[in-house]
Amino acid sequence: MGLTNSSVGIRAADRGPAIQRRSPDDRVIALAGNPNVGKSTVFNALTGLNQHTGNWPGKTVASAQGSFTAGGRSYVLVDIPGAYSLMAHSAEEEVARNFICFGEPDAVVVVCDATCLERNLNLVLQTLEISRRVVVCVNLMDEAGRKGIRLDLGLLSERLGVPVVGTTARRKKSLCRLTDMLERVCSAPGCGEAFSVRYPDAVEEALGLLEPLVREKCAGRLNSRWLSLKLLDRDDSLIREINAYLGEDLLRDEELTAAVGEAEALLRERGIENADRLKDLTVAAFIHSAEKLCSGVVTCERPQYAEADRRLDRFLTGRLTGYPVMLALLALIFWLTISGANYPSQLLADGLFRVQDRLTELFEYLNAPDWLHGVLVLGVYRVLAWVVSVMLPPMAVFFPLFTLLEDAGYLPRVAYNLDRPFKRCCACGKQALTMCMGFGCNAAGVVGCRIIDSPRERLLAVLTNNFVPCNGRFPTLIALLTMFFVGTAGGGFSSLLSALLLTAVIVLGVGITFAVTKLLSKTLLRGVPSSFTLELPPYRKPQIGKVLVRSVLDRTLFVLGRAASVAAPAGMVIWLMANVTAGGVSILEHCAAFLDPFARLMGLDGVILLAFILGFPANEIVIPIIIMAYTAQGSILELDSLAQMKQLFVQNGWTWVTAVSVMLFSLNHWPCSTTLLTIKKETGSLKWTALAAAVPTAVGVALCILFNAAAGLFA
Repeated sequence: MGLTNSSVGIRAADRGPAIQRRSPDDRVIALAGNPNVGKSTVFNALTGLNQHTGNWPGKTVASAQGSFTAGGRSYVLVDIPGAYSLMAHSAEEEVARNFICFGEPDAVVVVCDATCLERNLNLVLQTLEISRRVVVCVNLMDEAGRKGIRLDLGLLSERLGVPVVGTTARRKKSLCRLTDMLERVCSAPGCGEAFSVRYPDAVEEALGLLEPLVREKCAGRLNSRWLSLKLLDRDDSLIREINAYLGEDLLRDEELTAAVGEAEALLRERGIENADRLKDLTVAAFIHSAEKLCSGVVTCERPQYAEADRRLDRFLTGRLTGYPVMLALLALIFWLTISGANYPSQLLADGLFRVQDRLTELFEYLNAPDWLHGVLVLGVYRVLAWVVSVMLPPMAVFFPLFTLLEDAGYLPRVAYNLDRPFKRCCACGKQALTMCMGFGCNAAGVVGCRIIDSPRERLLAVLTNNFVPCNGRFPTLIALLTMFFVGTAGGGFSSLLSALLLTAVIVLGVGITFAVTKLLSKTLLRGVPSSFTLELPPYRKPQIGKVLVRSVLDRTLFVLGRAASVAAPAGMVIWLMANVTAGGVSILEHCAAFLDPFARLMGLDGVILLAFILGFPANEIVIPIIIMAYTAQGSILELDSLAQMKQLFVQNGWTWVTAVSVMLFSLNHWPCSTTLLTIKKETGSLKWTALAAAVPTAVGVALCILFNAAAGLFA
């Protein structure tokens, strides 16, 4: 096996993404499987770094493809979305079904979990109804061995009529047999007889009436038995896809329409009144067939092998323990983030500001104008330096910790715990996962809302994701909590108390998320909450190397790059506002004075409110702008300690009420520019993007005014 180095875009039909082939002779392999079976591990092990990602045409569903070579032959591996079924209950399942049906792959690899093979065979059987060129990859054989599960894969292959290969994808060598089987399947001149699901007698008779005519009409381009069943299912979206693929409207054919009517009449005579009843019977047939296939194939030496997982689940998802454990883990992550980021942040800031000194010397050496030095060094570079030094260390700690919980299998338990409260808000329990993503970056949380199938519930999740603070708002919240409510002496206890208070602020944000979600679901976005299937994957030992790569490359540097791209022009604007004067007063001061009366109602002042407005590109620069304005400096500067910062704030009229008001508004105000651009891209609507900015801002203004008024009563 080896990696390819170059590719050219060649579209395989119009039913999927542009396939990245080196040549027209490359074979295209679809990689299918349930979520949490190690499909991505198989994909990464085969393709290495030679991957291409994007979205499926017309769908906000991520696609990935990569290339590899085996036996002198080049392959393109298309990682289709994880799906439990090909009956298309979600956008992901629709994409998976359509690529297998109409993307014309040379073969399909269906990855199964060796520890729960019977359940995974449902997808295998549905795939076999569409294509006979299938290789079943039974992954996680090492986990099955540890749990005392023995599998007779030879017997399963004999029963299915297609190759079955056992693998442990973490060990790349175990995939060699898989690539050998792919070569055999792709090179075979014809497809042998594969296992066919037996439906109830009435369904089989109806298919017998319809299938000969369907076989004639589709001329071998689609499996006639599968197509006959789908015509009886009356799945309109699938029938449209079939018509587009075949280039004709099948149901306009009078002979075929008559045959469908005759088959439906037969089903009604036998008590199958509608398509829903037919689907129930077909699903039951898949389940019974999978059970029959696994009889004698799967042997459990230790029937209680999953008891440890069940005991842990009872603790992590229990009615009395689930929520306290969630809060404790959240506090622990925040404490580790605060403790672990302080020193690296200071070192990074020192290094970046030393670079600034060298840049200043360079500009002086070149006799550059003062305004150019001001704009580029004191404006653009200094804001970038602040954003990087403040944002990078916490993210470098937070994202790996968060990814560890994800890799270990805990995040689905969080979604399970929060499913009930979200249901009470007429929302989807999957919103819990997108909310967790928002802790790292609200833009990432918005993109994560794609996992929610219902458009109404997806919009609810998008509009409320900003109520959980992203990594860019943590420094502001932590600094204010430490200065005004913990103390600036430092030490382990100070970090722990800051983490606990930050957790309380986060819980407040989650509570506001529930409240606003329910309000929206009863007004603008009324509807009934949908149900969803959530599989609790087995607990697994996290792969530390994989976690570090994913968290640092895919998340930390990606988010940092986006923040830096908007912070740089913001630095230029802020420097100009602070240095361009009108009537002897800078534009920055004019704007602050204009905003001051309204800001006072909120417990803030004009400088603070202006800092939030100018911090629109990146939340990290709110505090630096406040410092710059208070010190009447023409550029952002860095104070040596939180004690100096607190002293500056107090001198400018801050009290504990001001600090709480700033934290409330930091928690509840418009999303940053990156998040709003992401919302516009995901919703395709300026109206919903504007609402996503207006809702948290209105909540923040109202909360600040109410809190300030209440605090004034007790002053």
